[in-house]
Amino acid sequence: MNRNLFLLTLWLLFAAAGTAQAQSLAAFRERLAHTLTPGAPSEGRVTVTEAGDAAAAVARLASRPAPTRLRGYRVCIFFDNGQDARAGATAASNLFREHFPDVKLYMDYENPYFRVTVGNCLTIEEAIILKGRLSELFPKAFPKSVELLVADLLE
Repeated sequence: MNRNLFLLTLWLLFAAAGTAQAQSLAAFRERLAHTLTPGAPSEGRVTVTEAGDAAAAVARLASRPAPTRLRGYRVCIFFDNGQDARAGATAASNLFREHFPDVKLYMDYENPYFRVTVGNCLTIEEAIILKGRLSELFPKAFPKSVELLVADLLE
């Protein structure tokens, strides 16, 4: 059972990275059938059994275009629509940049609100941790679900 789990894990890792190497599934099966350790005696034989339509599923995933946007979170440190909202957003941005120069900052205006959000978090847990780091300077900060660009995550 452990050998099957190991082989399945190895196969999944190959399927995720194998498209760049342009190796066929048949060639991979053949490689798995040989001894896994070079120089070790050949005492047994490994039989690779493909589960259902695994090859078709991998092919479908490989043919999909890479997403350019995905759901994520940012921490909102300023949100206001008052008369001095623009000045407040600028002040919050300056204070944040002074104390956290390594974290991305986004200042938006969506009628009638000025909003300053920070960070590019993939999970709510990451956003909560970031909020904890900011809570001394921005006690009213809160995590906000947003649509992130993949390009933002690569910077």
